[in-house]
Amino acid sequence: MLKDLGQAGLWLSGQGLEARDLDEERLEQHLADLRKAGRRRVAGPRGMVPLLTFLREAGVVPAAQAIESPAGSLLERYRSWMESERGLSAATVLRYENTARRFLAEQATAGGVFAPHRLTGADLNAFLLRECARVSAGSAKGRVAELRSLMRFLHLHGVTTVKLGGAVPPVGGWRFATVPRTMAPGDVQRLLDHTPRQEPAGIRDYAILMLLARLGLRSIEVARLLLDDVDWRGGEIAVRGKGRREDRLPLPADVGEAMVAYLSGARPRARSRHLFLTCKAPRGPIRADLVGDVVERACLRAGLPRVGPHRLRHALAADMLRHGAGLTAIGQVLRHRDLATTALYAKVDFIALRAVAHPWPGGAA
Repeated sequence: MLKDLGQAGLWLSGQGLEARDLDEERLEQHLADLRKAGRRRVAGPRGMVPLLTFLREAGVVPAAQAIESPAGSLLERYRSWMESERGLSAATVLRYENTARRFLAEQATAGGVFAPHRLTGADLNAFLLRECARVSAGSAKGRVAELRSLMRFLHLHGVTTVKLGGAVPPVGGWRFATVPRTMAPGDVQRLLDHTPRQEPAGIRDYAILMLLARLGLRSIEVARLLLDDVDWRGGEIAVRGKGRREDRLPLPADVGEAMVAYLSGARPRARSRHLFLTCKAPRGPIRADLVGDVVERACLRAGLPRVGPHRLRHALAADMLRHGAGLTAIGQVLRHRDLATTALYAKVDFIALRAVAHPWPGGAA
């Protein structure tokens, strides 16, 4: 939060504003400016709520005003439409709304005037190009779907006179076109060995890394874990994944020991039932992006190239494959709904693939 505070302070100074001028609308503009400047990892509006709450409790920033902005009113209508007309899940609604908020703040506001009726196809392309520069192909495809949904809503409700959804270009990217990037088992162990466990933050980070490396959890799944999700007697842990799916996985002994070490004294006292909490005030549940920070810090300590949490998930699948596990077993551990998703990992077993590959026509036998 100190880093976010420093960035917000510099932005306010550059705009000729003071701390008391900070509010939700200016925070959104600050985040939009960071993205336009090419920053790859920028928190969303919800991620800045703890900062604004802390400043208001400290009396630095005035209390929130009840006046709703035109952009906020439009987003409220969009959210209601997604829930009532399209029946989307809460997580999907939140993701679509976040993209809509960023897009409208960056492209539909000029000179302080909110004018979504002036949007053009060029605005859509400009936003999408910036997004593609900082996210993966899969996430970029998601941005296309989210933008098309927003454009459909704006046209149906008479905000735009032209159907701009068709102006959103598709994103290239084909299934099985690439080989999943993995890590060697020795490198994964180096991440764990180079994580100090003398301070509460290190103990927490080690437990998070163990969940990633041994169970292949996603970042959001780690952040969602509750104290009640761990069945110590049964040796199981409940994991809430994509699409409201909940699975129960066996809890390996070394993962359980890491979690016990964290719960025994490193976890701050708080009312929250979330398993992992922030170590600095205001204490609360960790965000999914903090899991990525934990992995990056571990890479720096171990002297390895920076990778994201998902790389450990790939590494677990590749290691299981090397030890003879079938794709069905790997899919169960990674909680894939479709075996075709798991089949992607078969491409990393180069030794087995060489055994079934046919000689190249005209090549050496």
